Amino acid sequence: MAGIKEIMGTSILQKPTLFTSKTKLIQKTHKIKKYPFNNNNNNDLIKGGRLVVKTKAAISEDYYVIKANNQGNNEELRDAKVKIRAVVTVRNKIKEDLKEALVKHLDNLSDKIGRNVVLQLVSSHLHPREKRGPKKSGEAVLKDWSKKSNMKAERVNYSAEFLVDSNFGIPGAILITNKHQQEFFLESITLEGFASGPLHFPCNSWVQSFNDLKSSRVFFHNKPYLPHQTPTGLVALREKELKDLRGDGKGERKMSDRIYDYDVYNDLGNPDKGADLTRPTLGGKKIPYPRRCRTGRPPSETDLSIESRVEKPLPIYVPRDEQFEESKAGTFSFCRLKAVLHNLLPSLTTNISSKHDFTGFKHLDTLFSEGLLLNLGLHDDLLKKLPKFVSKIQTTSQGLLKFDTPAIVAKDKLAWTRDDEFARQFLAGVNPVSIKRMTSFPPISKLDPEHHGPVESALKEEHIKGYLDGMSVQEALDANRLFIVDYHDIYLPFLEGINALDGRKSYATRTVFFLTSVGTLKPIAIELSLPHSGPNSKTKRVLTPPVDATSNWLWQLAKAHVCSNDAGVHQLVHHWLRTHAALEPFIVSAHRHLSYMHPIYKLLDPHMRYTLHINALARQNLINGDGVIESCFTPGRYFMEISAAAYKDWRFDMEGLPSDLVHRGIAIPDSTEPHGLKLLLKDYPYAADGLLIWEAINNWVRDYVNHYYSDPNLVAQDPELQSWYDEAVNVGHADLSDAPWWPNLKTPDDLVNILTTLIWLASAQHAALNFGQYPYGGYAPNRPVLMRRLIPDENDPEYTNFLSDPQRFYLSALPSVLQTSKFIAVIDTLSTHSPDEEYLGERAQPSTWTGDPEIVDKFFEFSSEIRRIEKEIDRRNLDTSLRNRCGAGVMPYELMAPSSEPGVTCRGVPNSVTI
Repeated sequence: MAGIKEIMGTSILQKPTLFTSKTKLIQKTHKIKKYPFNNNNNNDLIKGGRLVVKTKAAISEDYYVIKANNQGNNEELRDAKVKIRAVVTVRNKIKEDLKEALVKHLDNLSDKIGRNVVLQLVSSHLHPREKRGPKKSGEAVLKDWSKKSNMKAERVNYSAEFLVDSNFGIPGAILITNKHQQEFFLESITLEGFASGPLHFPCNSWVQSFNDLKSSRVFFHNKPYLPHQTPTGLVALREKELKDLRGDGKGERKMSDRIYDYDVYNDLGNPDKGADLTRPTLGGKKIPYPRRCRTGRPPSETDLSIESRVEKPLPIYVPRDEQFEESKAGTFSFCRLKAVLHNLLPSLTTNISSKHDFTGFKHLDTLFSEGLLLNLGLHDDLLKKLPKFVSKIQTTSQGLLKFDTPAIVAKDKLAWTRDDEFARQFLAGVNPVSIKRMTSFPPISKLDPEHHGPVESALKEEHIKGYLDGMSVQEALDANRLFIVDYHDIYLPFLEGINALDGRKSYATRTVFFLTSVGTLKPIAIELSLPHSGPNSKTKRVLTPPVDATSNWLWQLAKAHVCSNDAGVHQLVHHWLRTHAALEPFIVSAHRHLSYMHPIYKLLDPHMRYTLHINALARQNLINGDGVIESCFTPGRYFMEISAAAYKDWRFDMEGLPSDLVHRGIAIPDSTEPHGLKLLLKDYPYAADGLLIWEAINNWVRDYVNHYYSDPNLVAQDPELQSWYDEAVNVGHADLSDAPWWPNLKTPDDLVNILTTLIWLASAQHAALNFGQYPYGGYAPNRPVLMRRLIPDENDPEYTNFLSDPQRFYLSALPSVLQTSKFIAVIDTLSTHSPDEEYLGERAQPSTWTGDPEIVDKFFEFSSEIRRIEKEIDRRNLDTSLRNRCGAGVMPYELMAPSSEPGVTCRGVPNSVTI
């Protein structure tokens, strides 16, 4: 029991203070008795002639103010007031420009004269005399804004005080009006003074100025409700908040807006700058593609069907809460500064030939030891042309325009030359999701022969039978010993256009691997195909492992072309399409249809963080016409058309890891095996580690879903949930919405499978495809993303040059110095973890993100399981029997290891697609 507090000669019980206009305060000398709250009696208790005011309204003590008279009645109880304190946590901007600092100063002045940040509590229940709306408290303002807003701390706590009726009930929402000119980031609100204990309101949102938002923002407390469980006082607010987030689909979006809507990819080209920058619209029956977040920008002047572009440094719209927070933005900006050569140096080096080649492997190494400017031999000349701040950085910092040595070279400088390492990277490298088990030989194309000529493979049994350890081809097939990486069908339709581009040459490749007795793969044949050009044209060629020095360099060139194919499919299909673009409609729809109070929104929330923003930046600078990807990868301007062609075969029901492994023939269902699957490639690090994480996510999601949908019928009856999934499929993936393979959403099991797949794609799948890009791809010979020469044969005029200096020819076929530098600057950025990253098993405010303690406990169980998996991955990487992840010159497989330090680490599984 709290002690006695003296107030103006009287004594009352310590906070919260409960009083009415008719209450006579007990005199200091008056004897006070303590009467406990009796949960089994809802009537006022009269003890010793004194009325104990007792109510189930949330008061923080178990004992209540004793009134000196015994004339209490219901009217007095209605008039009773409870003092409530709000602790409001605001995240400060650490760095402000001059304009922001000036506006803050004006806000501090205006705060003193009444232009405040105003809060109002909203009860979970309807007002008894105004059935149309909930009970609301009086307004309160944040105290000491003008004093505290200039503090240099990252987080600042403000307070506000309310007096609410004793029968106000539990507040379910808080309305906030920002009467300042500047927005602020509201992290959380905690209410103190209620019997149930502190009430938490996780906010994590920008609160716009009343100049931009002509209504109050609403924040709901952390207790989740399915739609039919929503307290009566919150129903209208829940519906209004979702309606506001959907918007009306009209007009251009302002950067301060929080509106989520859909559009096609009609902003990749810029026809106003010339016909060569025209790009087709992706999305629609002509070229199917997922939808992206709508910006509403006006059309271009040249083509009204094309949206006008916003170029760097101008910001591109995403809903305000999707934009990077300051720490993430700072990391991204620094990485962009390291990549200054992409934006600045090419325009300053017009006198440098785009074919400026590496003269040898030592020349290539200087990119990491000396830096780009020295490497070009133009250090002094270029520094004169660079802006002073860049020149100063380059001359005073040893690292900005140099690059760290990629891990693959640091581990073994000649790893890229070894066939076993070439094969291993299809199981444990940056793209471990293309390899399939062969079920027949030779491979068969699905392309239309009328458009692409004869589609029979040039691969014959005599090409590979000498590499099968004495087995026949059929015996190897039956023993599950043959595997393939087949890029024939995805590249061949575009090769004629690609090879017509200046400085681009490509094949459509097939690579066959044999599973050795020690569990590793070895490449045994590479098929190289070109477009059919006539009845007698030789468009297919097969190379096999070398027997002499000449065939060795031809073989290295063939592997380089395979890697170029692989890099393109990895980046434009597996990485961009599957984990960025295909997720965006589910994220947009979640914000439009799942209330913040919905338990499924709370589950998905950390897995949607930053994705819309990074996708928008990609449209602005990476996948756009003449952007980084077109400049650096072999497909050039056909890049996104290849991605769209792959989308026709994309299937959501095959995106989960177990389904994908079975679909690729890598695993077969087996209930006696862990995870219910038997891996036919036992030492497959991506699959082995991935299944651990998949199962952990699946178990966590199942516990979560079954907790809220204990009645299986509730899934089909949940209007928000059904609207979310229906719109994600029928609007966000409209071009494939009629496909029969879309999973149903009728039962808890359906929901578990859908959610597990989405969380897997956003976290572990993306991590496996993204954070190894620099460690594996930073060294061009290991993974060239662009090829500039085809492989000569004896009848080719270039064959003589090749024979005279095969090493120089090889380097001339790889990207030039500038092309290499541009690319590794970009993937250095893409492979970097920011300091504010949240990893799988972590959450902001882990104990207060939900008001359901049972779910909090389940989350900590999930977090503990993720830590156990990390230890198991560490153990596997020390197991010498696992040759695809342990051994001399072999990089450990850590791309599924959940945690990471900031920077380029080749490990770490963030919760969401943040880069």
